[in-house]
Order: sequence, then structure tokens, then C-alpha cells
Amino acid sequence: QVRLVESGGGLAQPGESLRLSCAHSGGIFRIYSMGWYRQAPGKQRELVATITSGSGTTTTYADSVKGRFTISRDNPKSTVYLQMNSLKPEDTAVYYCNAEFGRSAYWGQGTQVTVSS
Repeated sequence: QVRLVESGGGLAQPGESLRLSCAHSGGIFRIYSMGWYRQAPGKQRELVATITSGSGTTTTYADSVKGRFTISRDNPKSTVYLQMNSLKPEDTAVYYCNAEFGRSAYWGQGTQVTVSS
């Protein structure tokens, strides 16, 4: 069974940076397309960024994070990252890692990111 464990969340001030990590185990990491989603209090979960399987040549981003966030993957380490720069208070949310292959989808437990002065 695939397991995803996020880390790297915490408290940041506006304009600061954080890097989230998601460690994947229980499967062949490189065959999974990976993504980051977030859910703010009282709101629906939304897509933040995705990266294709294999070498991850294609990435997509929500308009709200384009130019500020970067998703990447390290296949030998079975880890996907989300580099978050120029953080804003509206980025405050629980961030979830997602792995998909065919009809299978897996989620991590989430990591809290709070952006506040």
C-alpha cells in the first residue's frame, strides 16, 4: 500500500519561504504523477501544483501560486517537493500530497502552513 508522509510545514511571515516534502513508500515512485493540494478553513480542497510521472517534465500550477511556488521530484529519494516563495497570508492552509496512477489515488495526512505576521 502506498504511503505518503508530508513534512516541512510551519509558521512563516509574509514574504518568507517554506519547502514542503512528501516521502512516498510502498510503490514504484516514478510511475506516479504527484500533486500538492491545499485546504483552508471553511473552503474546499484545491489543486496547487502537479508534476507528471517519470522525469516530471510537465508541471501545472494554480493561477494563485504561479511564479511563486515550484513543484519538483527526486525519484531516487521517492520524494516530491513544493518550494513556496513570497508566501502570502492567503496561502495559509493544510497542504496535502497526492499520488496517482491509473485509477488509484493516494493522500498524505497533510501538513499545516500558516502565513502570518
